Amino acid sequence: MKRAVSLLALLATACMSMEPKYVQPDPAVPPSWPVGDVYLQADEAPLPAVRYTDVFRDPRLQTLIAQALVNNRDLMVAAANIAEAREQYRIQRASQFPQLDASAGATVSGSRSNSSSGTGTGTGGTGSGKASGGSSGTSADYSAGVSIPSFELDLFGRLRSLTHAQLEQYFATEEAARATRLTLVSEIATAWLTEASDESLLKIATETAASAQKSVDITRARLEGGIAPRTDLSQAEQTLNQAQADLAQQRTLVAQDVNALQLLVGTPIAPGLLANSIDEAFGTIVPLPAGVSSYVLLRRPDVLQAEYQLRAANAQIGAARAALFPKISLTGLLGFASSALTSLLTGGAFGWSLGANADYTIFQAGAGHANVRLTEAQRSAAIANYQKAIQTAFRDVANALARRGTLNDELAARQRNQAATADTLMLTQARYKVGVDPYLNVLSAQQSYYAAQQTLVQMKLTAAENLVNLYQALGGDSLLDAPPTKPSDRLLG
Repeated sequence: MKRAVSLLALLATACMSMEPKYVQPDPAVPPSWPVGDVYLQADEAPLPAVRYTDVFRDPRLQTLIAQALVNNRDLMVAAANIAEAREQYRIQRASQFPQLDASAGATVSGSRSNSSSGTGTGTGGTGSGKASGGSSGTSADYSAGVSIPSFELDLFGRLRSLTHAQLEQYFATEEAARATRLTLVSEIATAWLTEASDESLLKIATETAASAQKSVDITRARLEGGIAPRTDLSQAEQTLNQAQADLAQQRTLVAQDVNALQLLVGTPIAPGLLANSIDEAFGTIVPLPAGVSSYVLLRRPDVLQAEYQLRAANAQIGAARAALFPKISLTGLLGFASSALTSLLTGGAFGWSLGANADYTIFQAGAGHANVRLTEAQRSAAIANYQKAIQTAFRDVANALARRGTLNDELAARQRNQAATADTLMLTQARYKVGVDPYLNVLSAQQSYYAAQQTLVQMKLTAAENLVNLYQALGGDSLLDAPPTKPSDRLLG
C-alpha cells in the first residue's frame, strides 16, 4: 500500500505543461508623449506614485471620496465579483488533487424456517402422532473505508493549465475592480466640480434676474414720465423673463447635481461638503506631471486587466493541447470489513485496491485540433485587445495633455472678454441714461456680459475637469488597494 501511495504522489507531481511561453506583446504606442505647439513641455521627472489626496486637495472632496469608497454600490458589486472569481479559482484548483470519500456501513440479515407434520389413527380412545419444526439465524456485516472515486493524473498539464487560466481571470477581476474605484474617484471629483460651477451659474442668474428687474422698474418709470417708448419696456421685460427662466433652470440643475453626487457617494451627503462656487473649487485641483515615458500606462488597471486576460488565453492553449493526449484516471479503496463489529479494525479485516483507467478518443472529426486553433485565435484576439487598451490609454492622456496645453491661454482670453463686456455694459448704460444710445444697445450689452460670465464659469470647469481626466488617464493610485507583489498574498488576504 505504501508503494501505491508513493507511486500516486510521484505521478501527480510529474506532470508537464504544454502552455506556450508567455511573451508580453509590444505596447504599440510611442515611448514618449506627443510634442508640438499645442502641448506643454513634458516633465522629465518620472511620474511619482500618486494618491487622490495629492491631486484633490479640498478636505470636503476628500471626505466625499472616502465615504464613496465605503458606501458605493458599484464597488460592492466589484468586491463580490472578486470573491466569486477567487472561489472559482479555488474550485478549479481542487481538481488537481484526489477526492477522498469516507464511508461506513452495517448490514444485518436473518432467516427463519418452520415445519410440522402429524399423523394419527385410533379407535375409540387410542391415537398416535408426530411433529417437528424450527431453525433460525442472523448474520451481520460491517465496513468502513476511504475511497478515491476517480482521480485524473495530470501528466500533460491540462488541469494545471485550466487552473492557471482561472487564476489569471481572478487577477483580471481584481484589476477591473481597481478600474471601477479609479473611475469612481474621478466621477465624484467631476460631479463635485459640476455642482460648484452650477452654483456659480445660479449666482450669476440670480444677479442677472435682479438687475433685469431693476431695469424693468427704471424703464417703466421712464415710460410713465414720457422719456422712454413702450418698446423699451417690452424689451426690458423680455430680458427679465429670460433671466427668470434661466434662474429656475439653474435651481433644477443644482438639485440634480446634488442627487447625482449622492448616488455616487452611496449615502446622504452633508451640505457643508459642497463647494460654494467654481472659483472656490478650481484652485484645489493640483496638476500632475506627464512623466518621461508613455509606458507608465502599463500600470493602468484596465491595461493590466487586458494583460491578465491575455495570460488566461495563453493558458487555455496549454489545456487544449493537453486534451489531445490520453486521460489517465486512478481509483482506489482502502478500508476494513468484518462480520463482527468488535473485530472491524483488526489487521485481518483490512483490505485495499487500486485501479487505473486510460481514456483516449480515437476519432472526433478534428475537433481536438480545432479546439487548439480556437484557443490560439482567442489569444490573438486577446493580444489585440491588450494593445488596443494601451493605445486607448495613450489617446486619453494625449488628449488631456493637448487640452491642457491650450487651457491657460483660452482661460485668460475668456477673463479678458468678461472684463471687456462688463466695461461695455457700464458705458452703454451711462450713454442710454443721457439719451445717446437706444435701449437696444443696453440689452445687447447685458446679453453679452451674461454670456461671457457663463462662458468663463464653464471654462474654469473645463480646466478643472482636464486635471481630473489626466489623473484618471494616467491611472494608478496608491490608496486604491494596489495588488500585492506575490499572487499568493491575494489569495490569503
